[in-house]
Amino acid sequence: MMIQDLSKLEETITESSAWEKLRAFMGQHIDFGKDISISIFDIVVVITAIFVTTLFLRVARKVFTRNMPPENEARFEVVFGYLRWLIYLVILLFTLHSVGVNVTAVFAASAALLLGVGLALQTFFQDIISGVFILIDQSVQVGNIIEMDGKVGRIEEIKLRTTRAVTIDNKVLIIPNHLYLTNILYNWTQNGTLTRESVSVGVAYGSDVQLVKKLLLQAASTHPSVISSPEPTVVFTDFGDSALSFKIIFTLADSFKAQFPKSDIRFEIDRLFREHHVTIPFPQRDIHIIESKKTE
Repeated sequence: MMIQDLSKLEETITESSAWEKLRAFMGQHIDFGKDISISIFDIVVVITAIFVTTLFLRVARKVFTRNMPPENEARFEVVFGYLRWLIYLVILLFTLHSVGVNVTAVFAASAALLLGVGLALQTFFQDIISGVFILIDQSVQVGNIIEMDGKVGRIEEIKLRTTRAVTIDNKVLIIPNHLYLTNILYNWTQNGTLTRESVSVGVAYGSDVQLVKKLLLQAASTHPSVISSPEPTVVFTDFGDSALSFKIIFTLADSFKAQFPKSDIRFEIDRLFREHHVTIPFPQRDIHIIESKKTE
């Protein structure tokens, strides 16, 4: 009986010694300057807080998107992307303050570093701020067809810093968000998917303009991609140097692929003009050669 009590006492002493060593290790401090000191235990608390926050955000994301329509889910992902980093920052500062770290001293000590990083990453922050503006004013949304610097693409994803769009030939455009503030942006589908398109053509002087109007309307209205309401319209745009200029205006449901029906309509216009002997002229110049008489 005495031997068992001694063994238990030895185990208790050993466990107590191990616990004291662990407490001593966790209590070791790492000093960052005069005013900033953080222990290993504090670091473990911060890591645990970040881990718990990550689990909470994942659960919250699943709960909110469980019965959400796909188009709304895409918008939620954009909002969630911004809020996630803000929540991480708040939790980090709050946890550091709770474990006794002087957060004010941290900011003061890193002021010069933050200034240098800020100058180096000012474009990065411009992209993030622009992304917030895009989210607030809803000028651009996932699924919109946009045109910027002559490039047209359908937006597939709006991230924290960039927007990803896919062109008609399946090329991916990576657009920094700050370009939305500095460049002119055409949003083809902000008012809906229907857009007004046009094809221009010139005919020779002396052509029957009423016949030209009839053929242009026929070429556009018979195409399956052209919407019947509003009806196609022909505009006599100008008396050009070498031709009478016309424009056929029509409505399409899918403006992203507008180049294909416009090409078909041009083929049809050429066929109808040939069939009805309407001439599409090309620029011509008359050259008059004047010979001067030689003086004897």
